[in-house]
Amino acid sequence: MPVIKPSCVRDLKVRVNLADVVSRVVSLRKAGGNRLKGLCPFHQEKTPSFHVDPDKGFYKCFGCGKAGDIITFVRDTEQLTFTEAVEALGKRFGVAIEYEQGTGGQTNEERSLRQEIFDIHEQAAEHFHQVFHARDSSGEFFRQYWTEKRRFAPELANEFKIGGVDPQGSGLGAVLMRRKYSEEALRRCGLFFLREDTVITLGTLRPRFRGRLMIPIRDHQSRVVAFTARQTDLTPEDDPAHEAKYVNSPETPVFTKGNLLFNLDRARTAVGEGRPFVMVEGQLDALRCWSVGLKSAVAPQGTSITESQLILLKRYHAQVECFFDSDSAGQKAALRFLPLAFKTGLEVRFLTLAGSEKIDPDLLFLEHGIEAYAALQAQAQTAMTFACRAALPDAATASPEHKARSAQAVFEIIQASESEVVRNASLTEAASHLRVPLPALYKDFQAYLGRLARQAAARPSAEPVHDAKNLTPVINGANAHTPERDLLMLVLHFETLGLPLSHAVQPDWVDIGHVEGSLLNRFLSEFEQHSWPGRDHLELLLETEEERGLVAGLLFETPAIEDPVKIAQEGLRRLRARSLEPRLRQIELALANSGADSKFDPISLLKERSDIQRLLRQPLVLATSG
Repeated sequence: MPVIKPSCVRDLKVRVNLADVVSRVVSLRKAGGNRLKGLCPFHQEKTPSFHVDPDKGFYKCFGCGKAGDIITFVRDTEQLTFTEAVEALGKRFGVAIEYEQGTGGQTNEERSLRQEIFDIHEQAAEHFHQVFHARDSSGEFFRQYWTEKRRFAPELANEFKIGGVDPQGSGLGAVLMRRKYSEEALRRCGLFFLREDTVITLGTLRPRFRGRLMIPIRDHQSRVVAFTARQTDLTPEDDPAHEAKYVNSPETPVFTKGNLLFNLDRARTAVGEGRPFVMVEGQLDALRCWSVGLKSAVAPQGTSITESQLILLKRYHAQVECFFDSDSAGQKAALRFLPLAFKTGLEVRFLTLAGSEKIDPDLLFLEHGIEAYAALQAQAQTAMTFACRAALPDAATASPEHKARSAQAVFEIIQASESEVVRNASLTEAASHLRVPLPALYKDFQAYLGRLARQAAARPSAEPVHDAKNLTPVINGANAHTPERDLLMLVLHFETLGLPLSHAVQPDWVDIGHVEGSLLNRFLSEFEQHSWPGRDHLELLLETEEERGLVAGLLFETPAIEDPVKIAQEGLRRLRARSLEPRLRQIELALANSGADSKFDPISLLKERSDIQRLLRQPLVLATSG
């Protein structure tokens, strides 16, 4: 495996601004001084508690406790290894990555698998785009299909790098083989059909996509991770998925369709107050929206909308307008979407046109342009209006029993919200639409919640359920004020105390059973051996994610300490007392119970007690040089 030079990691941290890294995922705003804040990307929250300090190069969430630097952030948000994260940052910000001599790191065989697959998809997108523009029969077909049948402008194809693949699917395999990608990357990129026992050659690379229009799918950082392939007249009869209008890439190490929304990488920069996301059903619907100037449109990847996708949306903006096809499938999709939207705290409206039996976003915007959006917004329905009308289309003539059944369907949506304010407001609105008294509806809702609670209690639980509030990390929990933690804080913020502390702390005073003690011992050893690398270059001293999170959190804090030496001496006193006092209590107990048949020598115990008491009274003076 390639080993990146520590000096290269240090250089990367100096040259790359943390805010530039985080702002690709989190919308940040000023939070006093040079700090920034936003909604935490690691847990669901409504009030920003995620703070970024670009000067120190660290972030910390005061809600869930997550903390770290640019590398930790990329690792956690993109599920990368340390090496992959450094390589990704280097490529993104133009910083050359250097490797230890003899460990390689720049050959295709040794590059990270994920990075290879990212590269393969970029190459594939470029290849398919060239096919689209080729001066041959396939290229002519795809350009005509795009401009005449789909009625899109050629410029849009260039902007989104729309591509095509000929009926044989030829060409891509040869391009990738010439670049000498690893066998593992070629097997797992999802662009070919390959048996596990097959030796990879140009002849065995059977293309997954043939005779289809190719739409690149990008993640929220604009990297091509997959493709959606649209069936055309060129799709051959022997295509395994010939009848499917749309075929997505399979899931790969870089693509999980339930975690990604088409066009989010562009749409996230267009949203803001009064400019919500617009959720449509398909990629071509989103492209049509973009083509007429509606830049905030996103689409799922041909599957039901997932909670992960909505959490991702909420990182950037909490308002979403749904514009699904008005056929039965679109209505069912909308109703499946609603409980997830309530659960994630999104504010949802539905775009509809009164009197229209069927609305297709692609056709509507093609015929009426961006002006159609204003008409849709004027008639938009709230989430509860939409849900109640779907559950009970004609409340005026419905029987009480029908209203009660419809109310149960609405309850399924309302209960998903964790906010009592949202629940009460939704019940009030639902009572009006269903034409039932609010007290009766509220009482039925409480009974519904009671049934859910009884059903949950009756189900055997595979593992205990923990309240999220109790899952705070050690730096915020019961061990928040251990002397080890206080001394760690001091050596990180007042590094001149490290060497004198390494001489003053006795190894058996430190409790290495928790992460603070283990790290303190390790750090003091580095000071004692005069090999402390400095607080900004601790990567090689940190062994676990818990250690990295703890150190990042401590570095993020700005301790208001007027006399750090005094605090250090108090920490030493606490360490010593914690180590010696239990033995003192044992001696006192033994002396109190000593008798003629005692196996303890009272004289020895008295002497030991006197020695311990003298040690505890002895002042601790830290030998600092100023």
